Amino acid sequence: NYQTFLLLNPGTDLNSLAVKLRQLHLSVKSDDTDVGYLLQPLADMHLRNADGSDRGLSTVRMFMLVALLILIIASINYINLSTARSMLRAKEVSLRKIIGAERIQLFMQFIIETALLFVCAIIIALVMVYALVPYFNQVSGKDVQINFADYHLWQVIGFTIISTLIISSIYPAMLLSSFKPINALKGKISAGISDALFRRILVVIQFTFSVILIAGTLVIGKQLHYIRTSQLGYDKDHVLAFNMINMSAHLDAVKDDLSKDPAILNVTNSSGSIVDYGGQTGDNSWDGKLIGETVMMSPMRIDTNFISFFQLQMAGGNNFSGSLADSTHFILNEAAVAATRLKDPVGKRFTLQGTEGTIIGVIKDFHFTSMRDKIMPAVLYYRTQKGYGRIYVKTSGANAGKAIAAVQQEWKKYNAGFPFDATFLDDDYNKLYTGEQQTATLFNIFSGIAIFISCLGLFGLAAYTAQLRTKEIGVRKVLGASVRGIIKLLAFDFIKLVLVAVVLAVPVSWFVMNKWLQSFAYRTSAGWQVFALASIIAVLIAVITISIQTIKAAVANPVKSLRSE
Repeated sequence: NYQTFLLLNPGTDLNSLAVKLRQLHLSVKSDDTDVGYLLQPLADMHLRNADGSDRGLSTVRMFMLVALLILIIASINYINLSTARSMLRAKEVSLRKIIGAERIQLFMQFIIETALLFVCAIIIALVMVYALVPYFNQVSGKDVQINFADYHLWQVIGFTIISTLIISSIYPAMLLSSFKPINALKGKISAGISDALFRRILVVIQFTFSVILIAGTLVIGKQLHYIRTSQLGYDKDHVLAFNMINMSAHLDAVKDDLSKDPAILNVTNSSGSIVDYGGQTGDNSWDGKLIGETVMMSPMRIDTNFISFFQLQMAGGNNFSGSLADSTHFILNEAAVAATRLKDPVGKRFTLQGTEGTIIGVIKDFHFTSMRDKIMPAVLYYRTQKGYGRIYVKTSGANAGKAIAAVQQEWKKYNAGFPFDATFLDDDYNKLYTGEQQTATLFNIFSGIAIFISCLGLFGLAAYTAQLRTKEIGVRKVLGASVRGIIKLLAFDFIKLVLVAVVLAVPVSWFVMNKWLQSFAYRTSAGWQVFALASIIAVLIAVITISIQTIKAAVANPVKSLRSE
């Protein structure tokens, strides 16, 4: 595939231009009737594919969503704790009203208090962001720079402050400013909506998000494990690979020298990397090809040792023998056989890039690109003349160091002016999924932050609830209630809320993570076990968080509690 860059006049119709390019193509090669041209703005190349499908945009959206969830969870904490502690400020509000304060004045007071608190939080956050950027870059593999002179940064910060302030402060301010002085002084506080019910709803929302994040973390980890452990159709263990450069003119001598080294078990070569082979062509023909039909195939030039070296499996026919006749022989993979609709393909005519020949074998499909993509049709071919691009050296774990030294010696001999670029195929394979691994790491970190914030809110709410029920707990203990019964009494209400959150979160997280998994052609399943484990983890986190306060309240001396109350 080739990319061409066009400088267009403003207002150019991309669709009509694509049609004209196709017509120009057909005027040169009339049989490519199913060919098409995709035009993409340069600004979209980083996050979108040429056909408009997602490349990295889903990852950006995912982390924007996680950031939004963290803000919402933090806002819910503030609302919960503010409304829960409203009783403590009821008398203050009543006295202010009695001496003449208007409701709007009290409302603005509480808004300003929250705003000042947010300003302090923003200052601390900006200092932490500046300090943590190097660690973020290290984890994400990016090179993010914080420029405080950039007005775009302050637009985001300003929008975040204002929106979070609106979400967090309006309801508590309305609640506190709405107290009736006489009722508040008597301790009879009521609001338009049941305060306790509202807090329960917020706790459910908070832990719904937490369960979704836990499930997301587990699904991403499961997919990465699936990628690492899947059978690729070839053996990549202890295989060192490097580009030939100047070695290609001395290929036989290089292979002989390497094969003589006792640390090296086998040597082969091909026209590209078996891990990520990106070349494709539609210049092919076969018996039964329809007029105007185009099948894109990945042509890979190999030597006679390639198939046995990587332990590729033949589905039929024979491997190349190295004879002169092999220059007109081809081996297709199963995907190519399916795409060409050939039955009993061995012995059938096949033409690749102007070379007409015969299919001598069929090889079982193997992954020569990322597992995000389906296995493409591939055609393997052999040529006697030099020109291979990549050498593979098979060694063992114990002799890896000696094999690298032998390769370095050959490299210095022929490629002295180039940096040594040999890598193990395991590392090359892992690099294909660097983005997913970085996404998983960042997702784990941000999910941990969100869950920690949720636990802080639940911890504070449990502490406040235990404080309000101190007298009740003392009376129950005097009447014979056990510590276990008290703990169950205090914790049960919160556990019910977490269970409701689990019920709401499971279908949402299943839908979201299945959507993410669809970006992989080969993927694991987001089975019920993942969501069951996420639910259990959320419940355990809640139980541990609540238990700290409930146990403390349950074991308190009832006489002391009743005296103080």
